[in-house]
Amino acid sequence: MFDLTDKRAIVTGSSRGIGKTIALGLAKAGADVGLVARSSADLEAVARKIRELDRQAVPISYDLTKTEDIQLLVEEFTDQLGGLDILVNNAGINIPQDALDVSIEAWDQIMDINLKASFFTAQAAGKIMIQQGRGGRIINISSQTGSVALIKRAAYCASKAGLNLITKVLALEWASHGILVNAVAPTFIETDLSEKFLADPQFRKYALSKNLLKRIGKPEDVLGAVLYLASPASSLVTGHILMVDAGWSAH
Repeated sequence: MFDLTDKRAIVTGSSRGIGKTIALGLAKAGADVGLVARSSADLEAVARKIRELDRQAVPISYDLTKTEDIQLLVEEFTDQLGGLDILVNNAGINIPQDALDVSIEAWDQIMDINLKASFFTAQAAGKIMIQQGRGGRIINISSQTGSVALIKRAAYCASKAGLNLITKVLALEWASHGILVNAVAPTFIETDLSEKFLADPQFRKYALSKNLLKRIGKPEDVLGAVLYLASPASSLVTGHILMVDAGWSAH
C-alpha cells in the first residue's frame, strides 16, 4: 500500500533537513525524484544518494521566489522525469520576531516562499497533472503554527494558515481530476536550521511545553506522514491537514 515504484516526484527545499529526508524516503519507496533548492552542491549530494538507490534524480538549483518561471521549472522536471505524480511543497523559511518588531522585508520574505511560491508551484504541478489525466498527489508541508498561535511567529503563522486553506481550496477544485491535495503540519523538528534554537534550554522547554510525547520531532516523523499521503494507502484522503505535532493541538 505504500509502494511508489516508478512514480515521479518533485520535492522543493530538498537540499537538507526535512526536504532531504523526504526526497530520500520517496526514492527508497520507489520514486524518481526532482530536487530543487538554491544550493547546487547540496542538491547534487542528495542526487548521488538517490542514484545509489537505483532511482533517477534530477537536481535543479532555483530560487522559488522567482514565481514567474515556476511553470517552466516544473515542466523541465516533468520532461526529465518522464511525467509527474507527486509534488511535495517543502521549501520554507522562518524569521522569529516579536510582533512589534516584524519588518515589511521579513514579512514579504516569509510570504514569498512559504505561501506564494508554494501556491504557484502547486498550480504548475496541477496543470501538468490535469493534462496527464491520471491524477496525482500534492502535499504541502505546513506547520502546527497554521492552526495554533506561537509567540514571535506572526508572519510565519499567517503564512502556514494561508497554506492550509490553499490546500483545502485546491482539494475542492481538483478532486474531479483525481488530484489529492493534503498538508502535513509538524511541530518543532530537529534539523540543522533549528539546532541553534533547540540548544537554548529555555527555547527547548517552550518547544516541549505542550508536546504530549515530550520529545522533539525528527525529519523521519514528517517523512512517515508524507509517504502515507503520497501512496495508495491514502486514496480516500484529500483536503486534510495531518498534524504531526506530538499532541500539541489537542490542548
